[in-house]
Amino acid sequence: SSGINAEWPLRPGELLVAALSDGAMHQSIKPSILSTFGDIAMAIGPLYTKYLEVVIHILKQASEATVDKNDYDMWDYFNELREGILEAYCGIVQGLKGEDPASNQLAALKPYMQIIIALLVAVAEDRDKSDNLTACACGLIGDIITGYGSSIKSLVQHDSIASLLTQGRRSRISKTKSVAQWASKEMKKINAL
Repeated sequence: SSGINAEWPLRPGELLVAALSDGAMHQSIKPSILSTFGDIAMAIGPLYTKYLEVVIHILKQASEATVDKNDYDMWDYFNELREGILEAYCGIVQGLKGEDPASNQLAALKPYMQIIIALLVAVAEDRDKSDNLTACACGLIGDIITGYGSSIKSLVQHDSIASLLTQGRRSRISKTKSVAQWASKEMKKINAL
């Protein structure tokens, strides 16, 4: 049969949730599992709305984790965990936006935007974030702005988000710099409206 079966993510989704809550699973797997939620959203597109509430709850819980900054291994893991969360959100935004403007389902994500912005602000205010985390956060900012346009302006006009974009543009890592430059251009577009 051709086409995407919208029911397929249910079973793998349940497996992903079970894996996240499995205490025996090594923690290094969890960031990849979280980003997989975004991969699924990109694969099934606007049909993802039926999983949104559960996935946002999982991502919010994961984003509330804390670690001891003096434990460098845990701090690296924490940065990777937040990267996985931001990658999931990027996939969700892109998936819900879809290829066809007529099937855009971003409105379903808008009630959760405060949760996503709070995470972006927390990342922005973290002085010890990794460069990869900065790149992921800048990418999500750009995706949100391109998805929602000026309707999201009041939420993304935050000093911490502006500072994050500046940090990204000043990065020595070309990927981070280019993503931050793109997101900054998108921000300028909505600020001009």
